[in-house]
Amino acid sequence: MSAPTVYDVAERSGVSIATVSRVYRNPDSVRAQTRDRVLEAARALGYVPSGNARGLASRTTGVLGLCFPDYADPDAETDAQAEADAEADDSAAMLYSDQIIRGMERAARRHGYALLIAASLVGGPESLVAKVAGRVDGFAVLAKTVPTEDLEVISRRLPVVMLAGPREIDHLDHIEVANSDGERELARHLIADHGLRRLAFVGGERESPDAEARFRGYQEACREAGLPVTGEPDLRAEMMTRAEGERTTDALLDRAGPGERPQAILFANDQMAIGALHALERRGVRVPEEIAVTGFDGIPLSRIVRPSLTTVRQPMRRLGEEAVDLLVHRLRDPARDPVSLMLPVSVVHRASCGCG
Repeated sequence: MSAPTVYDVAERSGVSIATVSRVYRNPDSVRAQTRDRVLEAARALGYVPSGNARGLASRTTGVLGLCFPDYADPDAETDAQAEADAEADDSAAMLYSDQIIRGMERAARRHGYALLIAASLVGGPESLVAKVAGRVDGFAVLAKTVPTEDLEVISRRLPVVMLAGPREIDHLDHIEVANSDGERELARHLIADHGLRRLAFVGGERESPDAEARFRGYQEACREAGLPVTGEPDLRAEMMTRAEGERTTDALLDRAGPGERPQAILFANDQMAIGALHALERRGVRVPEEIAVTGFDGIPLSRIVRPSLTTVRQPMRRLGEEAVDLLVHRLRDPARDPVSLMLPVSVVHRASCGCG
């Protein structure tokens, strides 16, 4: 029987992987009720956090790593309601990473490796690299989690795979999904099949390569259809969470004059789109009759919200599986040419745009 993983603990306790990580790394930042639930699940499963396994820090560890950002801000959790809201947003934000982790774990077990997860930017990205690089045989990094210059240094002694975003370092293996193509096809669907002309796009931070690529796809579809093309998203979210989806939706509606309300709002990810559905319901705006809403990622929650969310499904678990395969092949053949993979995406038509 294989050893229990952080994913197993997260699933059993009903929280995100980032929350499990914080329980062991900074327990005072997590509500006592949630912390006890996580620790109880860990005890029941017999889980031992990888941070306790210091003896694995030899040159060959049998461990692969994943670095990705933990967007939660424990310092901002000043009362019970704030903590609950932060944990809800945290759980939503981590759904994307959870799926990648699940794919990596599956492939790592198949190849006989364990998986070490670093889900924090607390202390800066240098701290994140230090936690992982000395304890693994190779690791995958989600785009922009670790500065390019740090990856350049670390990749001289360890295999590194870059996940998502553009290829920033030519000699590293790299995997991304067809973000621009997917968003372009989604916008085309709204324009051509539903006849919508007043569209709005809510993007993420400029530092998010995935969100920027999705905005470029949206721009291309608008340009093809002869619609106005803006150089910037109509609004940018500070973090791509449900709360930001609600905030940006309220802002778009509040600033729209008579007859200027968008017929559709396209969000750079599903979490924000789900927040938008809540905001529109609260304001009595019918979806999709008055405003269509779309997302991107294809997280499981997009199927069960009401109305179900039209989105672009990306192969999140396959991203994780391919990352492990590339790391294992690189460990076996360090001199082979670098590989760059572009994984396809697919538009999923559901009720939030008027389909299904």
